[in-house]
Amino acid sequence: MQIPPGLEPNPTTSRFAHRVSEWADSFGRPFAIDYGDPAKEYKALREAVVALEYSTIRKWYVEGPDAVAAVDRVFSRNVRALRVGTIVYGVFTDDDGFMIEDTTLVKLSPETVLVLGGEQLTQQQLERALPKGTTVTDRRGEFAAVSLQGPLSRTLLQRLTKADISNEALPYYGSLIGVEVANVPATILRLGFTAELGFEIIVPVEHADTLWDEILAQHDLGIELMGLEAILVARTEAGMVMNNYEYDRSTTPYECGLGWTIDFEKGQFQGRDALLTKKKDVPTRLVSIETTADAACLDGRPVLLNGMSVGRISMAVASPVLGGRTVALARVDSALARIGSALEVGTDSGAAPATVRRTPVYDPERLRVRS
Repeated sequence: MQIPPGLEPNPTTSRFAHRVSEWADSFGRPFAIDYGDPAKEYKALREAVVALEYSTIRKWYVEGPDAVAAVDRVFSRNVRALRVGTIVYGVFTDDDGFMIEDTTLVKLSPETVLVLGGEQLTQQQLERALPKGTTVTDRRGEFAAVSLQGPLSRTLLQRLTKADISNEALPYYGSLIGVEVANVPATILRLGFTAELGFEIIVPVEHADTLWDEILAQHDLGIELMGLEAILVARTEAGMVMNNYEYDRSTTPYECGLGWTIDFEKGQFQGRDALLTKKKDVPTRLVSIETTADAACLDGRPVLLNGMSVGRISMAVASPVLGGRTVALARVDSALARIGSALEVGTDSGAAPATVRRTPVYDPERLRVRS
C-alpha cells in the first residue's frame, strides 16, 4: 500500500509497502500497522526475534565544546556525569514542569550528544539552550535505524558483526560506536520498547538495504517484521509510556510514571523549581489495570469508583501474557493507585470490574531486557 500523502518515506518504505495495508503517522513518516499477522509478530517477539523499521525516530546531534552542558540545561538526567558511550532515558519538560517528551540520549563523545525523540518542540528546547559554537542538527535523513527485539536478537546480531555484544561487553543501555554490522559502518544501541532483549542499529542511509538484506536472511531464527499493533500490545504489557496517550502538555512526569527520571541533585535545569513544587502534590498516577471488559473501544474510557470518575484509560489491549484478558494503562487518582484497588471501567454496556495490578504485568523485574 502506498503511504498517505504528506508523509516522508523511510529508506526502506518501498521495500515493504506491498505487505502493509495501513500506515500510521510517526513524526511525519510512515509506520506499518502490521505486516499481515500481528499475532504472529507478537509471538516472534516473545519467542524468537523481530525487526522493526525504526528510521521514523528523529536523531538530533548536539555538537560543540558546550554540547553536554547545553543538553544538561534542558534534560532531566545528569548528562555531565555520563561516561562516553552510555545511554540514558529521561524527559524534557517546560519551565512549569509539564511534559514535552520522553527521550533517550547517547553521549557519543565529550562534545557530541545524540538525542533520540520525535517532537519538534524538543528540538526547540535544545536550540534555546545552545551557546555560541554549539549546534543541534536533525540527521534523521542521513541515518537509517533498525531495531531487533526478542530473545534471539543477540544471536542474530552477533552473526552480522565481529564486535563483542555479550551482556558483559554491551550491557543494557550501553552502546558501541564505530563498529561494523553487515560489513557497513554502524552504531549499536542496546535498548528497546518491548520489555525484551533488544538492540537498535544505526547506519548511514545508503547502507540501509544492505543491513536489511543480511537481517532478513536469518530465516532459521524465525524472524518476523513487527508493526505498530503488536508493538502497542507489548509496550502496554511492559508499562512503557507514549506521548499523547499516557501524557500530554498538561501532565507532569510524576503523573505518567516518569518521576524517577528527575535528577534534582545535578543542579539547575529547565523546569526544576516547578517540578520540586509539583512533587508535593501529585493528583493522578499511572497504573496498570486488569478488567473483564473487552479491550476494544476502551481507550479514553473513564475509570470509576462507586459510579464516579476517578481516572481515564489511555490504552487497553487483549494481553497474551494474561491469557487474552484485558490489561490497560490508566491514570487514576493517586489515593487509588495501590496494587489491588478495586475499581470499574465505563463501557457502553455499563460498568465492568477492574483491579489495579503491578506495573509492568510482563516481566515485572525487567530481567529479560538485561539478559
